[in-house]
Amino acid sequence: MKDTETLLAILDTINHPIVFVDNDHIIRYLNKPAEKRYYDKRGYPDLVGKSLFDCHKPESNERVREIHDRMKKGEDEVFLKVSSENENLTVIAVRDRQGALIGYYERFEKIG
Repeated sequence: MKDTETLLAILDTINHPIVFVDNDHIIRYLNKPAEKRYYDKRGYPDLVGKSLFDCHKPESNERVREIHDRMKKGEDEVFLKVSSENENLTVIAVRDRQGALIGYYERFEKIG
C-alpha cells in the first residue's frame, strides 16, 4: 500500500472541506471539497504553500493565533461559528503519535 496516496484518497472522500495548516500557519493541504470551495466557487489561486494569514482579515488572524495557542496547550477542537452557508466551522488539532501538535485543520460540516 502507498501510505500517502491512500491517506490522501481517504481525505478526498470526506464530503466536507478540510484545509490543513502547519504550525507556521502555512496551508499544506486541501481535500477535493476544499479545492472546489476555494478554487472553483471563490476563484482563489493555488493556496497550498501560502500563509493562512493572507486569506483572512487581521482580526481573524488574531483569533487563529489564539486558537493555535490553545491547541499548543492541549486543546484538540475549537468550535468557531456557524457559517453563512449553515455549516459548523471547527478547528481541529493534528498531533503526532507522541502528542506534539503538528498543525490544525478547518472543518466545515453541513448542519442537518
